[in-house]
Amino acid sequence: MTRVKLVETPQVLFRNRRPNRIATLEEYRQSGGYEALVKVVGRWSPAEICRCIDESGLKGRGGAGFPASKKWMSVPADGAYPRYIAANADEMEPGTFKDRMLIHVDPHAVIEGMILAGYTISASKGYIFVRPSYESSAAILEQELENARRAGYLGENILGTDFSFDIVVHRSGGRYICGEATALLNALMGKRPNPIKPPPFPTVKGLWDRPTVVNNVETLANVPPILRNGPQWYRNLAETEGSAGTKLYCVSGRVNNPGCFELPMGTRFSEILERYAGGMAPGYAFKAFLPGGASTCFLTKAHYHVAMDFDAVAAAGSRLGTGAVIVFDDRTCLVAAVLNLTEFFARESCGWCTPCREGLPYLRDLLWRIEHGEGKEAFIPMLRSMCKHLWNAYCALAPGAATPVEGLLKHFEDEVREHIIQKRCPFKV
Repeated sequence: MTRVKLVETPQVLFRNRRPNRIATLEEYRQSGGYEALVKVVGRWSPAEICRCIDESGLKGRGGAGFPASKKWMSVPADGAYPRYIAANADEMEPGTFKDRMLIHVDPHAVIEGMILAGYTISASKGYIFVRPSYESSAAILEQELENARRAGYLGENILGTDFSFDIVVHRSGGRYICGEATALLNALMGKRPNPIKPPPFPTVKGLWDRPTVVNNVETLANVPPILRNGPQWYRNLAETEGSAGTKLYCVSGRVNNPGCFELPMGTRFSEILERYAGGMAPGYAFKAFLPGGASTCFLTKAHYHVAMDFDAVAAAGSRLGTGAVIVFDDRTCLVAAVLNLTEFFARESCGWCTPCREGLPYLRDLLWRIEHGEGKEAFIPMLRSMCKHLWNAYCALAPGAATPVEGLLKHFEDEVREHIIQKRCPFKV
């Protein structure tokens, strides 16, 4: 059900967006920045903060869509100290670049959200985990963290209270698997970045066996405006009932205006493509899209007007994921596109479990042979069978990698079969 909006939705995360430069600390404060920190620290209890975030309906923006408040509340009251916050800025999935944009637009939104999360779970230290190719993001964060310290927002006895908290930027050694929360924590501790299947969950036993909350960068940046303006204000920003807030949608592909746009949660895909991304490039027609990054299922022309929120996209047979929209045109071979994605996932597997380590190269080989004219009809059921096996993997990497393959077979099996019949890619001259 779409809600009729009477006014233009304000920019919340991108309210300080400026051409070719970041917002300064002073500009952030002029727009309401750090008001939530002053309002809450030393005055609100952790339970009051969690209640506010829970009533706002904020769900994690890193892909899973898990309620942020429930993750914070899962830290046991009698848990060990010290406690930690980890901000996940690893962002290595193809098509996803919203966190980099947010850091380059308004880094203090992330910093304030992280401080508030630290206060809520009684943490004393935070880590921002940054992928190696985001060196400019790391440099920006280090500079602005120092500015926040000078202003009294970080360090000992923040704002004259007994709350002390500091943040460190951690430059990752790389690999996509480090974006998985438990693998990220292993990497932070200098261990091999293998995922750890809970229980115990990181909120009980995380960094150095202490309670640790891992949140996505965009999730954390939503916390200050919610605490400043209230949960109902945040819910009213959404376009659809049952969703809340705004969302950073990345759009890439053969469109006129690729980029990152802050829009109401639940904005229809057709509006994102036509109004904000400028429509398809001249001479190209729309064919399909991945709604939430490389590890989500294809949606087609039948889903052109789908509301881009967690529930509606799930009902359409895919996932909102990170909101990274990858658009495919009518001249693009989807077998080649899925092969490209599978090459990425096979390379980035940590090799910890057999389904992922052996299954992804198997998928890659079948797709390569189909794309290069060596495919057989028997390959189609073989692809389906292997995709099912990948759901038995230790972590979510392999099931996510299988998802675009499953979408290819579900919606574009005729295109796969045409490769086999013609013994070549029909899109290549």
